[in-house]
This record gives sequence, structure tokens and C-alpha cells, in this order.
Amino acid sequence: MRTLKEVSCGETVTVRRLSGEGPVKRRIMDMGITKGVSVYVRKVAPLGDPVEVTVRGYELSLRKADAEMIEVE
Repeated sequence: MRTLKEVSCGETVTVRRLSGEGPVKRRIMDMGITKGVSVYVRKVAPLGDPVEVTVRGYELSLRKADAEMIEVE
């Protein structure tokens, strides 16, 4: 199992599962991150927080804690 937090810059992955609960999981899904969608990691800040990704044609910044809840392959 690998999370979005562990993906290196310039890599494209597919979302396998969201492991968050309640409002946090809902917020991630509202941003367009759902099972089966492709996510391209554009940038990772020097300390690893935030992670900048491209999802469904738009750019998005995710906190490290949120990126940890997204399982990818």
C-alpha cells in the first residue's frame, strides 16, 4: 500500500482508495479526488507540506495529512 504522500515529484498515479472519515473524506472527494482518477504530482514543498497535484485538469494543493489518506497505485 502506497499513499499520495509517498509519491515523488513528476509521477502520475491512480487513486485506489480513500481512508479518511466523515467530513475530511467528503472534502477530499469534493475536490475531485475519487477512486480511479489519475493524479499527477507537480511539486512537493521542501518540507513535504503541501503537495501540489493536478487532478481532472486543475491544480490543487494538499496537506501532508490529507495526502496520507489517499491510497494510490
